[in-house]
Amino acid sequence: MNTDQQIQAIGQKVNVLILTDPENFLVEVKISPGNNVKVFVDGDKGVSIDKLVQYNRKLYKDIEESSLFPNGDFSLEVSSPGLDEPLKLYRQYLKNIGRPVEVILKDGAKKEGKLLEATDDHLLIEEQKGQGKKKELLQQTISFDDIKTTKIQIKF
Repeated sequence: MNTDQQIQAIGQKVNVLILTDPENFLVEVKISPGNNVKVFVDGDKGVSIDKLVQYNRKLYKDIEESSLFPNGDFSLEVSSPGLDEPLKLYRQYLKNIGRPVEVILKDGAKKEGKLLEATDDHLLIEEQKGQGKKKELLQQTISFDDIKTTKIQIKF
C-alpha cells in the first residue's frame, strides 16, 4: 500500500470517528518518513485537548488493527492545526472571520488584513493603510483561485 492509499484510509477512519461530533472536521492527514502520521482535526468552535486525546487513542487502535503499517511500525499525532499551518478548508475560513490574516497570492503578492467574509469562491479582507489621521481602511475581494496560502496572524 502506498502513502496516498494510507492517507486516504486513515482519512476515512477519522471521518467515521468524528461522525458523533458534527462540529469537528478533518483538515488533513500527513505521513512523513518513518511512518510518522499527523492528523489535523479542527472544530467550528475549536476542538478540546480531551477530544483530541480521545480521537488519538481510538485511531491508534484502529490503525494498528487494520495493519496499514507492517509490524505496527508507525507513530500517531492527532492535533488541531497550529497557527503555522495554512487554512485549507472553507470551514476554517468561516471559523476565523474577524481575525487578522496573511494571504499569499499565487503571483507572490502578500495581502494582510482582517478577514471580513468568506464565500464559496472568494474572501473579503480589510486592509489598513497609513497611520493616525492618514489611516484608511480598504476592502479587497480575493478569489480562492488566486490564493496560494492563507495564515492566521497573531497581533499584540
